[in-house]
Amino acid sequence: MNVITKQIRVYGIVQGVGFRPTVSRHAAAVGITGSVCNRGPFVEIYAQGSESQVQQFEELLKNQPPKRAAILKIDSHPLEESRKYPEFSIIESAKTTGEIFISPDIAICEECKRELENLADRRFHHPFINCTCCGPRLTILDALPYDRERTSMKEYPMCPECSEEYYSAATRRYDAQPVCCNDCGPRVYILPPGKTDKTAITNRELDAGAAIQNAPAIREARRVIAEGGIAAIKGIGGYHLCCDATAESAVQLLRTRKTRPMKPLAVMMRDMETVERECSFTEAQREILTGHQKPILLLEKKEGGRLAPSIAPDNPKVGVMLPYAPVQLLLFDPGEEDGIQMPDCLVMTSGNVSGAPICRDDRDASEELGYLCDTILSHNRMIRIRADDTVMDFYRDAPYMIRRSRGYAPLPTLSSREMKGCVLAMGGELKNTFCIGVNGLFYPSPYVGDLEDLRTVTALKETIQRFQTLLEVQPEKVICDLHPGYNSTLLAEELGLPVVKIQHHYAHILSCMAENDTTEPVIGLSFDGTGYGEDGTIWGGELLLCDSHGYTREGHIKPFLQIGGDSSSKEGWRIAVSMLYSLLKDKEKTAELAEKLELCDAMTLKMQLVMADRKINSVVSTSAGRLFDGVSAILGIRKASTFEGEASTALQFAAERWVKRQRRENTEKQENRDNTDTIDTKVNKENQLSGGEKDRWSLRVDRAQQQEGSSLVLATDLLVKGLLERRLSGEEPEYLAWLFHRGLADMLIQSCIRIRQEKGVNRVALSGGCFQNLLLLEMVQTGLEKENFTVLTHSLIPPNDGGIGLGQAYYGMMNP
Repeated sequence: MNVITKQIRVYGIVQGVGFRPTVSRHAAAVGITGSVCNRGPFVEIYAQGSESQVQQFEELLKNQPPKRAAILKIDSHPLEESRKYPEFSIIESAKTTGEIFISPDIAICEECKRELENLADRRFHHPFINCTCCGPRLTILDALPYDRERTSMKEYPMCPECSEEYYSAATRRYDAQPVCCNDCGPRVYILPPGKTDKTAITNRELDAGAAIQNAPAIREARRVIAEGGIAAIKGIGGYHLCCDATAESAVQLLRTRKTRPMKPLAVMMRDMETVERECSFTEAQREILTGHQKPILLLEKKEGGRLAPSIAPDNPKVGVMLPYAPVQLLLFDPGEEDGIQMPDCLVMTSGNVSGAPICRDDRDASEELGYLCDTILSHNRMIRIRADDTVMDFYRDAPYMIRRSRGYAPLPTLSSREMKGCVLAMGGELKNTFCIGVNGLFYPSPYVGDLEDLRTVTALKETIQRFQTLLEVQPEKVICDLHPGYNSTLLAEELGLPVVKIQHHYAHILSCMAENDTTEPVIGLSFDGTGYGEDGTIWGGELLLCDSHGYTREGHIKPFLQIGGDSSSKEGWRIAVSMLYSLLKDKEKTAELAEKLELCDAMTLKMQLVMADRKINSVVSTSAGRLFDGVSAILGIRKASTFEGEASTALQFAAERWVKRQRRENTEKQENRDNTDTIDTKVNKENQLSGGEKDRWSLRVDRAQQQEGSSLVLATDLLVKGLLERRLSGEEPEYLAWLFHRGLADMLIQSCIRIRQEKGVNRVALSGGCFQNLLLLEMVQTGLEKENFTVLTHSLIPPNDGGIGLGQAYYGMMNP
């Protein structure tokens, strides 16, 4: 037999997914000898055998990798000279330099779930059950290569039984780094009341009676929840605040304690049967819900469900996820042993004070969550990197990311362009996610939070340092926002590296370009709440002509005066008053209308107008987010917001209710063979009004655009004026909300047509928080596609500020 030897290097997500054990099993199956070793950036294999055997082995590598692996490339080279291998062995990991791929945390697999529920299994009800296919990865990692001694599991020596499984190629736990059992692993416990300076209680202290532990601890948490209380639960990437999602009193108690009156709460449901009872979903959404990442998925509520009304007030959707950690499954246990009847829907909202990062250890939890909950179920497996739950919507039956974190971070975005070097991008001030670019790979971090809170800034510093350690990189420069007062900017300037500042809305478009792997020029529609403009004003409704090296501002919505500083971002009535005053240019008429629309009292209005006249605490703005807020107030839908985007989303939901009602009525009419107006014919009539009506207000964008200098200015003031007149004449607010979306979308489409005529660019990128609004997104994308534009949208990178770190990093790598 002619024996050959090949050196094979496999790149991708090949650490923490059982790759080496799988390679060993494939080698045994075809009868080759050699070795496999983790090198950090890749897995290195020496395969020795006949040409046929080695070929079969390579086919198995390509076609039957571990379930959770993601192979990006395989390099295979025959060796002219090689030592003889007597057997195939897994050898100790050895570090080398190169591109690094880190596995995200993986939800519990079906095999472990069955063992967890099997009374005869030695891991029955073990809160930390895992195998090579599931369990924590990123959140417990200290350094690469991924081996137990470089994770937080190094504190827990394996018992003989676990050790045997770990070293036996025949088991599912062969080389599974977090492997443990009830005898040798971490433990869950009820954190005693009061503050503590310790990050965790050790097993030795627990054995000495320091706290209620293991099954009694889980039973206590279940009891609190079942009786209507609130429990803080430590999971894989941090704590959740948990209560009965079917009990209105429990949900209201949580809202009161957390001072969160309206913001939707995520719900963890026991199983798919429960999800089917409560929500509508597609087969593609089912696959995401039951997959190994298990994000929070925004699903349409069904009528007649059991969820408490205040879970997601005035919202047609609810954020749903299935249990992904063993301890969560144990919370849902039917209660046959302890007699506690648990609900099948639990609120699982991030365990943090508003604005602060998610809590991850006992010290954090005792300080920040103690007064919010009735008990704290903790554990002593240390969390090295926080990881909030990922939040995902669906658009055109495909994932549309809202918050990218657990299960997805830090999977890199790849560029097909050749790039060299390393940059650190600081990301946004809100929804912060930083990004490290290394050659053609971009590693977005898990969600960090809002940097207005100094605790989040501390978390950002710490996570950046840990990422640099894991990726084994030293950035050559740092990219940050243009705003001089942002904490992200100030931190960038403290790092002692060259600093490059780029404009916020340009970074949004770059993130969309990077996700779609393009460097071709695009027309960028960058619509969001706030971004610092190069002219010192607030931008947010921007039409940019971009490539990977720079941009020009081709247009924007009609500027307005944003009065009231930070308060104006939460109080849409202030924007409404400002717009009325700008349109009417008369204090008495503005006061009269403000009173009719019940925007504010007379004294407050007087103060607002004085601030406008004297430009006190006021700034010129083209913020699309504030435009939405102002229209929402004028239409009487939402005058103020208790959380970011509340008024804007309420406007969207009102428009969507009108659309659904029209579709339902049209269906009924068609069934009755009545050919009355459809939604489309009603739109056409709006575009074919009489000349006098056109003079008052028109959706036609050629009349709604004006030239100011070299920029297109969308006449959103006329749009607001028309909506105001219709509102005062008694037209339905929900229809007017839809008309606002339709009018704005038409303006954007016609603006792109004009820019294409002038600049010859046929590609449009849609980014910014306003494009989380799927109604606006669909209107704009469909309209552009009808005009034969190529449209780039986001998918697995958020359109909001959680994505701009990628755009910043992309700019840094494209402009060395």
